[in-house]
Amino acid sequence: MKFSVERDVLAEAVSWTARSLSQRPPSPVLAGILMTAEGGTVTLAGFDYEISARIEIPADIAEEGTILVSGKLLAEITRSLPQAQVTLETEGSKVLVACGRSRFNLATMPVTEYPDLPGLPEIAGVVDGEAFAQAITQVIVAASKDDTLPVLTGVKMEIEDDLITFLATDRYRLAMREVAWRPATPGISTSALVKAKTLSEVAKTLASAGELNIALGEKSDLIGFQSGTRQTTSLLVDGDYPKIRSLFPDNTPIHATVATQSLVEVVRRVAVVAERNTPVRLAFTDGQLTLDAGTGEDAKAEETIEAHLDGEDITVAFNPAYLSEGLNAFTSEFVRFSFTSAPKPAMLTAQDSLEGSDSDAYRYLVMPVRLPNN
Repeated sequence: MKFSVERDVLAEAVSWTARSLSQRPPSPVLAGILMTAEGGTVTLAGFDYEISARIEIPADIAEEGTILVSGKLLAEITRSLPQAQVTLETEGSKVLVACGRSRFNLATMPVTEYPDLPGLPEIAGVVDGEAFAQAITQVIVAASKDDTLPVLTGVKMEIEDDLITFLATDRYRLAMREVAWRPATPGISTSALVKAKTLSEVAKTLASAGELNIALGEKSDLIGFQSGTRQTTSLLVDGDYPKIRSLFPDNTPIHATVATQSLVEVVRRVAVVAERNTPVRLAFTDGQLTLDAGTGEDAKAEETIEAHLDGEDITVAFNPAYLSEGLNAFTSEFVRFSFTSAPKPAMLTAQDSLEGSDSDAYRYLVMPVRLPNN
């Protein structure tokens, strides 16, 4: 095999493919990137039994063929190469990587021992990449990072006709975001539980290219994503996801609206004095919101900002990290807090103007910390 390609094109393709490789592969060949030169393109593939990645790049091919080389080493080499065209050429059991005056020799691994890559399931529909990326960014803040509860490390995708609903929870907060899409089959009704980490990678590396194909087989345990010449597949998370939709309140008699960015900054400042596992308190009254944290023995902070309150005064307390992460997921000028009562979870939604209506396309529900008088 022998081909030539631009350095930046190769380095970016190798780096993207290498993200699918396991840090501790069950077999040595699964630490490799499979490269196939054929018909004017080079296909790079990585696979670790749970997730796969495949990308095609244009290349000047002098001799077709397939090789398997260490993905980590190849990624480090291509990142370090000078700005010049790169040539890869097999020489016996070695691969020569030449770029400018730089020369590297890599050992190849046996291609015959590499497992068959999983095929992309049937394309179920198309979603706008930017909308998908924003939805994933907003929802995964609520996904659990505790691997002892694998089901909660996933994001539930519920598909009903032309609407996808993403749901995530770690038991202390919940997030739900709705996104329109174009299904291949009208009236489709299905669901999938996908690793939050996988969706995060897809949002970062595939969703920026425009439209994103979502592949979901009816009887497959895989989900796939495809954009341009890139595609990735991932095993679905096995298990029953909790029914969290019903936890979002239907009726909330108390509403408070605050400028999003101002509140983000105040929470950050006040939380500086909050000791571990101690909350930030929020006291909503007509026209203002007062935040405070700390016990007063060592340090205490308090700050007041403008707020619009509809309903009776209310004082609540939240874990500062959960509150900050939820607020940072909003891109709207204002955020609305909706309460049923102080001890019950608070629902956050986006609002464009101080006294306008809110949008429920994205909902973030956070459990309060019980105060002594609640």
